[in-house]
Amino acid sequence: MPFSKLGLTEPVTKAINELGYTEPTAIQKQAIPVVLTGKDLIAAAQTGTGKTASFVLPTLELLNNGHKLRGKRIQALVLTPTRELAVQVEASIEKYSKYLNLSSMAMYGGVDSAPQKQALIWGVDILVATPGRLLDMAHQRALHFDELKVLVLDEADRMLDMGFIDDINKIIERLPKQRQNLLFSATISTDVRALAKRTINNAVEISISPDESSKPKIDQWLVTVDKSNKSALLSFLIKEHQWQQALIFIETKHGAAKLVSQLEKRGISAESIHGGRTQAVREQILADFKSGKITMLVSTGIAARGIDIGELERVVNYDLPAQADEYIHRIGRTGRAGATGEAISLVSKDNFRELCAIESRLGHIITRKEFEDFPVKKIVPVSILNYVPKGKKQ
Repeated sequence: MPFSKLGLTEPVTKAINELGYTEPTAIQKQAIPVVLTGKDLIAAAQTGTGKTASFVLPTLELLNNGHKLRGKRIQALVLTPTRELAVQVEASIEKYSKYLNLSSMAMYGGVDSAPQKQALIWGVDILVATPGRLLDMAHQRALHFDELKVLVLDEADRMLDMGFIDDINKIIERLPKQRQNLLFSATISTDVRALAKRTINNAVEISISPDESSKPKIDQWLVTVDKSNKSALLSFLIKEHQWQQALIFIETKHGAAKLVSQLEKRGISAESIHGGRTQAVREQILADFKSGKITMLVSTGIAARGIDIGELERVVNYDLPAQADEYIHRIGRTGRAGATGEAISLVSKDNFRELCAIESRLGHIITRKEFEDFPVKKIVPVSILNYVPKGKKQ
């Protein structure tokens, strides 16, 4: 089915055809026609399924009506959890709107606000923003919401995980009552459902469960290892398997800096990205990683969602995340758009509870590999798929 069959007009289809998009994904097939009708929407789909185009393309159609904005006004607002995702979404909007007379910008904290204020002076059709900086701008009366037509909550579950609920509620209170609401999330948790109930009325709900043909092709495996041997094992894997590229997830920014140093002592060049680095540095590091100038990138959770690194070869969980869904989002950085990928986890005995939760979430045991150079003293038991942490009822 071509995109034109979904109700998109020639200026939009021309732009996406030039980008190589020929067949809409499952979420796009279901979401785009709903959004074009003006209805509210709650959509659940895993990372890498084409959610951004699902709300951007029909929103461009709805806004492409010759409306002239007044200064400091916007027609559509896309709220995102991270600066990186805001930049990525706005870049997609710019590409998709190539043949339309619509403007867009990304607005986020960690950088000087003066250029952002200046860009808002004449009004912007689509604003992609993180909640904190948006509220700050609203308090300074740098923008007004009285002409807003569409609100998009992108990666809603991630925004709630990051503690943005109060900011989101304050933003929603400022918006016109008559607007279209679109909520996109990888998971529809109880908290996301509560947010939707406060924000959206009579929404159409769609949920995409990928079939076997559309599932990411990710080879998942793990190595059990004593905690003290983790960095040595990682260095061994990089050299022994001649890895050309890896996104390596770790839990703390201190740990990220330490691991980069340990890798470099073994002759492996690496960089780290975390919340303690400036926005400009983070953007440059991500650009260098995408271009191949940086081959090993150690990251805390800030890069787990919304960062499209193209044909990323592999993801490494140096530390297992506390939440099973976070594991899904991390490995979703690879195996995108039909490409194959690899996800490796280094698991020590004190990760057993997290491992059980992850494998229960996956519904299967992750393949284990052993390397004779790294015998394990503290054995990691085989997971229990129905494992329930102490104190919780079945």
